[in-house]
Amino acid sequence: MPRKGSFSAAEAARALGISLDTLRRWDRTGRIRTERDAANRRIVPAAEIERLKGGEADRMSARNHFRGVVREVKVEGLLAQVELDVTEPARVVAIITRDAAEELGLKPGVSAAAVVKATSVMVEL
Repeated sequence: MPRKGSFSAAEAARALGISLDTLRRWDRTGRIRTERDAANRRIVPAAEIERLKGGEADRMSARNHFRGVVREVKVEGLLAQVELDVTEPARVVAIITRDAAEELGLKPGVSAAAVVKATSVMVEL
């Protein structure tokens, strides 16, 4: 059970959409700030989760959310294929409308996120 304003490592990992091993690695490398409880277990402040989620916690119901950098945008007709290099060792490719790609200003090097819901992948900034 989390203390007021903090989460266990497992709860924090779920909230961030990452594995517990990834959360531990982030802690070791300083990417996430954790505290320790009386039993020396990792505790993650709610503010730290908000910081890592970009202040947009609970805005979407999708559980799979990947931050990354746009590698390539291929436009053909009305569609645009957006390829992201995500933080975790994976690559996500989304097919979105050309208008959406242009509206978001997607191009190689731009930071973006892929949100996976069922078999669809949406792109957000």
